[in-house]
Amino acid sequence: MEEQVPGAIGTSGSLALRLGQIIFSAASLAFMCVGVEFYAYTSFCFLVTIKGLSVPWSLTMAMVDASSVFAHRPSRRLHMVSVVVIGDWLLSLLSLAAASSAASVADYMVTETGASGFVCGKKVCSRYQVSAAMAFMSWCLSLASALFNTWLLPSLYY
Repeated sequence: MEEQVPGAIGTSGSLALRLGQIIFSAASLAFMCVGVEFYAYTSFCFLVTIKGLSVPWSLTMAMVDASSVFAHRPSRRLHMVSVVVIGDWLLSLLSLAAASSAASVADYMVTETGASGFVCGKKVCSRYQVSAAMAFMSWCLSLASALFNTWLLPSLYY
């Protein structure tokens, strides 16, 4: 009998985690890209690049989870779960790096310019901060997916 890990690939918990990742990553992209000139700052470009990669990854994994949940047949082959674990950990670490760098630059822009608004206006700086916050929320869900799938991996060796 195969072990059931609640948030591992092929479960409804994993589907919920993937949908949350999609929502928060898309929100981070929307707050960063719509009406804001983010391309002047490298850390914001890094955030947009990583979130642009994590949306298709999470969407693909959500489709795999949805087909497994609705067909009641989780596809848990060792090689497939290994690729998912590597992809989840890679995107999780890159998401943390991107969110941290964007948050630090946004915080610097707010605190160092003060009320003068020399670097960015209050509305633009708040959009940068909200985008970084959404990226952190996406990272939390991505880390949970990576941990659950890593927890599942040893049970597939036997």
